[in-house]
Amino acid sequence: MAIRGNVVAWLGSDDVGRNQFPDAVMQDLDGAFVAPGFVDSHIHLSATGLAISGLDLRPATSRAQCVRLVADYAAAHPGRPVWGHGWDESAWPENTAPSTADLDAVLGDRPAYLARVDVHSALASSGLRRLVPDLAGAAGFDAQRPLAEDAHHRARAVARSLLTEAQLTEARVAALQALAAAGIVAVHECAGPEIGGLDDWLHLAGLDQGVEVIGYWGEAVTTPARARTLIAETGARGLAGDLFVDGSLGSRTAWLHEPYADAPGCTGARHVDPGAVEAHLRACSQAEVAAGFHVIGDAAVSTVVDALERVVDDLGIAAVARCGHRLEHLEMVSPEQAAKLGSWGVIASVQPNFDALWGGDDGMYAQRLGPERACRLNPLALLASQGVPLAFGSDAPVTDFEPWTSVRAAINHRTPGSGVSARAAFAAATRGGWRASGVRDGIAGTLVPGAPASYAVWDAGVLDVSAPRDAVQRWSTDPRARVAALPRLGENDPLPRCRQTVHRGAVIHG
Repeated sequence: MAIRGNVVAWLGSDDVGRNQFPDAVMQDLDGAFVAPGFVDSHIHLSATGLAISGLDLRPATSRAQCVRLVADYAAAHPGRPVWGHGWDESAWPENTAPSTADLDAVLGDRPAYLARVDVHSALASSGLRRLVPDLAGAAGFDAQRPLAEDAHHRARAVARSLLTEAQLTEARVAALQALAAAGIVAVHECAGPEIGGLDDWLHLAGLDQGVEVIGYWGEAVTTPARARTLIAETGARGLAGDLFVDGSLGSRTAWLHEPYADAPGCTGARHVDPGAVEAHLRACSQAEVAAGFHVIGDAAVSTVVDALERVVDDLGIAAVARCGHRLEHLEMVSPEQAAKLGSWGVIASVQPNFDALWGGDDGMYAQRLGPERACRLNPLALLASQGVPLAFGSDAPVTDFEPWTSVRAAINHRTPGSGVSARAAFAAATRGGWRASGVRDGIAGTLVPGAPASYAVWDAGVLDVSAPRDAVQRWSTDPRARVAALPRLGENDPLPRCRQTVHRGAVIHG
C-alpha cells in the first residue's frame, strides 16, 4: 500500500509497488495485519476519561466491595469530591445498590457522585445531595436509593461543576489517547445540555489529539430556523445522539409498553412527549439536518417510529431519507418497525456489547423483562436484513470501547439468529461510522486508492474468510469475490493487539 499525503495512492503486489515508487520510504510490517481504522459511533469522551483517570466501580462484585472501593479511593484522594462510574447491582448476590447511609459512613460530608454502569441513575452522598437545589421535589428522588430521572440529572450537573478544568482536560486527553491506542480514528461524541453541557462539548471540539471528534447535539427544536441556529452555534453534525426519549433497562427507566418483570407496575420513564418528538423530526427534516433520539424501550421506539411515519407522510420519503436521521441503541424494535426504518433511510447506532454484557437466559435483560422479551433485544440481523444501516459504538464509559470486542459480540450474539457475519460486523464498525456521520463518498472506511489514509496495524492471530453464523449472509465469502480475511473472532480467540494507528496520513498511536 502506498500513501501519498493523507490518502491511499495505490494498492497491489510488492514487485509492482517497489518499481512504481522506487523513492518511497518503506515500512515493512513483518506480517502484521492492516485494516481500516475503527469509528466509535456513540461515546461520551469526558465521562470515559473520568472513568479511566478516576474511580472505576466496574470490578465490584458485591455491595460491600463497591463501598470498599469508594472508601479506598476517597482515602487516596483526600479533600476532593468523589466522581465514580460503573457499579451494576444486577450481578451482585444482594441485587441491591448501596444506600446513601452506606456512602456517608465512609465519606462523611464529602460530595460523591457514583453513576450506575448505564449512567441513567446514580448514588449520591448526602454531601452532594445538600448542594442540589430542590432535589427532594424532583422526579426520580429517593432519600436512600439511587437517584433517577430529573433528580439524577440535577445531581450530575452539580457534581460536574465541582470538577476542575484541569481534571476534565486530563480526562479528555486520556480518553482520546486510549482510543487511538485501540485502533480508533474517529468518534461520535453524543453531547447535549443534560450530558456535559455546551462548555464541555466546545472544549472537546477544540482538542487536537489525533482522533477525529464528530459531534452530535441532543437538544430538541420545533422550527427549521432553530435547527440551523443550533448547528451553527455548536458545530455539531446533527441534532441527534442522546436526545433522551427514555432511559435504560438496568435502571428501569427505559419506557415500556408492558411493566418490568421484576418491578410490576413500573413501565419506565418518558422524557420527551410524542408531540415534541414529531416536531423535532419535522423541523430537522425541513432544515436538512440529521435528527435522532436515544430510544431503548419498545414504547420509546414506537413513539419515534410513529412520529417518523407522520413526517414521511407529510414531507415524503426523500425529504426524510436525505437527512440521515439516526436512532441510538434501538434495542426493542419489531420486524414491522425495522422495515419502515429501512425504507426511510434511518441509521441504527447500536452497541453489540450490550448483548454480550446483559443478554442471554440469565442476564440483566432476562431479569428485567423475562426471557421471552429479553431474547428479542438488539436484533442486529433483523435490522440488517431490512436494509437499516448499522453503525457500531460503545456508549463508553457504559461499555468498553475496544472495537474488536464489539465486532466479536455482534458475531457471537447471545440470541441465536440475531448475530451478523464477521464482514457485516467489521463494516458496521468502520464504514458504518462514516456513513452514519454523513460521509457517503463510498470510500471512507476502506483502503482503496483515493480513500483517506486512516488505518491501524495489528498483531493478529489466524485470519479467516468465514461464513457467517446462523445462516445470515449478506456478502459472498468466496475468495474469488475479493473478500478480505479478518482475524478469527470466536468467543475464546485472543483479540488483535494494536501496533500503530494512522489517521489521514498522520501517526496518532505507535
